[in-house]
Amino acid sequence: MHLSAIQAELRARHLDGWLFYDHHHRDPIAYRVLGLPAQMATRRWYYLIPAEGAPRKLVHRIEAGALDPLPGERRVYARWGELEAGLRGLVAELGAAPRLAMQYSPGCALPAISLADAGTVETMRQLGCLVLSSGDLISRFDATWTAAMLANHRLAGRGVDAAIAGAFAWVRQELEGGRRLDEYRLQRWLVEQMQAGGLEVEEPPIVAVNAHAGDPHYQPPEQGSAPIAPGDLLLLDVWAKAPGAESAYYDVTWMGYCARPGEGAVPEEYAQAFAVARAARDAGIACVAERLAAGQKLRGYEVDRAVRGVIAAAGLGEYFVHRTGHSLGREVHATGANLDDFETHDEREILVGSGFTIEPGIYCPQGKPYGVRTEVNLYVGEGGAEVTGPRQQEIVRI
Repeated sequence: MHLSAIQAELRARHLDGWLFYDHHHRDPIAYRVLGLPAQMATRRWYYLIPAEGAPRKLVHRIEAGALDPLPGERRVYARWGELEAGLRGLVAELGAAPRLAMQYSPGCALPAISLADAGTVETMRQLGCLVLSSGDLISRFDATWTAAMLANHRLAGRGVDAAIAGAFAWVRQELEGGRRLDEYRLQRWLVEQMQAGGLEVEEPPIVAVNAHAGDPHYQPPEQGSAPIAPGDLLLLDVWAKAPGAESAYYDVTWMGYCARPGEGAVPEEYAQAFAVARAARDAGIACVAERLAAGQKLRGYEVDRAVRGVIAAAGLGEYFVHRTGHSLGREVHATGANLDDFETHDEREILVGSGFTIEPGIYCPQGKPYGVRTEVNLYVGEGGAEVTGPRQQEIVRI
């Protein structure tokens, strides 16, 4: 836990404290930010970091040692009346109507960080606290990368990129050999390649053809998976990370087309849709790079607007049905700012040291249904924004 840095950030944001609370491991963010080892949590614990002074703990008598690894004075409760009194004492020293950050999002607008239950938020309000979202604090202390995370992200990227290139080549080999190939078999092949390269694959990649590529989170079943054949559009959304705690995920999407014998080019409909998605992706990259180069603050929803505007201008706005991108880190969907003004209105600032995806997609339900998506990863360093892998410029002709 970086106590002095947290307290400096609280003062900069005019917050009087950050209250962490957990019961039955509902809040994994608290454990990561505090550096608290996972342990039994059958009783509620509370940890207050004030903007000034030493932290304070409130723990149940049965699990009195729950917060012992952390600095600060320990207070103990057992009966429910003691809990209420303990909470009152915990915040009393913050002064009248303290501004208190919690894992809370008004209206649950950002569900990934809205982890404090309504009853606990109500209790703190009844004690006179103004409860505010810890969203920007989480971005700073849970979603920024260390140098080791960036290095391991690059390592994972090399492995994932190699697996995708190998997959396209293997598909051509199998089709030319007349062997039956389906989505699930290709998915397993990708997993095996990445694991053989030393990468961790907690969830399998998305492998989708034709209409299934129009389902942004499609997963092929082991039985009844769609065959992959000449004339098929193929989407590969692949993510993995290097082993170890100091590793950030790499997560990209590439498109391929299984050409028929003698077919010279990717069908125009697919190529045009991909060109729009590519232009939208590049507009998002430019938005981030230009704003950061100008020293201006940039918030997640603003990048989504830039990307979505390109697709809307092409008359395809109704077919872009998800946010532009998500925070990347130790988890593939991390807790920093998402590029989103569609599913949510994410006003969190994009911070130096953070990573995220830009992944516009166009999912066409008319005629022969299909979908296209292009996805890259951006890292925001001190020198500006960097795309950490190759950018797909056209659909790969397999």
